[in-house]
Amino acid sequence: MRETPAPVGAQPRDPPEPGAHPRDRLDRTLSLQDAVFLVVASVVGSGIFLTPGAIADRLPHPGLIFAVWIAGALLSLAGALANAELGAMFPRAGGDYVYLREAFHPAAGFLAGWLSFFAIFAGTVATLAAGFAESFAAWAGLPASAVVPLAIATVAGSSWLNYASVRSGVLANNLTGWVKIGALFAFAVAGPLTCAGDVGNLRPLVAGATQVATPTAFALALSPVLFSYLGWNASVYVASEIRDPRRNVPRSLFLGLAICAALYLLLNAVYLYALPVEVLRHTANAGEGAARVLFGDVGGRLLAVFVLLSILGTLNATILVGPRIAYAMALDDLFLPGVERVHPTRRTPATAVVVQAGVAIALLLALRGFPGALDFTTFAIVLATTADVLALLWLRRRQPGRPRPYRAPGQPWIPALYVVANLAIAVGLAVGSPRASATGAIVILAGLPVYVALRRARRAA
Repeated sequence: MRETPAPVGAQPRDPPEPGAHPRDRLDRTLSLQDAVFLVVASVVGSGIFLTPGAIADRLPHPGLIFAVWIAGALLSLAGALANAELGAMFPRAGGDYVYLREAFHPAAGFLAGWLSFFAIFAGTVATLAAGFAESFAAWAGLPASAVVPLAIATVAGSSWLNYASVRSGVLANNLTGWVKIGALFAFAVAGPLTCAGDVGNLRPLVAGATQVATPTAFALALSPVLFSYLGWNASVYVASEIRDPRRNVPRSLFLGLAICAALYLLLNAVYLYALPVEVLRHTANAGEGAARVLFGDVGGRLLAVFVLLSILGTLNATILVGPRIAYAMALDDLFLPGVERVHPTRRTPATAVVVQAGVAIALLLALRGFPGALDFTTFAIVLATTADVLALLWLRRRQPGRPRPYRAPGQPWIPALYVVANLAIAVGLAVGSPRASATGAIVILAGLPVYVALRRARRAA
């Protein structure tokens, strides 16, 4: 197996945590605060501004809107409980690639890593960069021809920040995390003080709900909600770099998710205070629309600038997390040779960062704009997190004596309910968005011949 040579004059890495990968050479430099803000920066992007209109269109009822956001938070919490136990058991880079590999088979782990790296993370990087470039171009009055070059420059700049050092990428995440929390909380508190909205817009909370909601409508409304919560498991992908991961990985998941869920509920209350449901369901950017009602045109323009900064923060967090998947796969010789290398002085998975940037830029050049073909992300994430929970249940049964620094409560009922709920959502998405669901399935299946080829090459080496 290939080894990353230790840099001359470098300080020796701390003794490996129990369950850590023996070939991992990334340093444990991330604190609990770093891990929490990695979750916050990953979750709070553009979703909370752009998805409420679609949710209100599918569930045009104030009480149901709150209910679906709470349901999304509880589903994410159930997944976080499982990932907390798995992350403490396997404090490694790679997240669900590692969990499925350990629980089922290397092929299962490879397919999860394949989908996560190439489709979900690299695709999300391209999507965020293109969305930022298009929004910035419209705001600054730039021509359409500037969008793709600006998106490529954005990917390259943020990738360089994470190539240069882990600390620089983490500091950028911490800064954007504090800005997001402070600005959104101020917006949620100051909005009602303007008295420009109507508290009556928040009613009814219960009456008439059964006439609006159907199982399919609720499942389809959960799709943009879950998309807005994506990133709640960001810290598990960098578990090998978190100090005391047995304690801090679970804490980071729960604290980060709690902050995001609280902000989301507050913001939805402000949106409904400013905009009646019938208006909200036809509003593309709920944040900007509510800001204009509450604070006038100046508020709308300031919110538009904040959305741009928020997208940049989420882009940086995604660029930081994604390479750890390719790096973890390369440690097992299931990726391109050399991707497991750690830069001798910068101590970053430098090659993996470059590979992810290259894939994202290739997507931007191929799609020439905001890549709508990546709408399958939520469907893929639902399948991946469901597989994580199944891995936990399987490991509980097959390896009951394995050390578990954190034990998820409510076994086996909470995981079972999570699996059932997620499968119901997947079915609802398959019925309501068959093209997106089929695309996700095709991407997964496309990884099988690649896995077979890599295994053969590994045996021949």
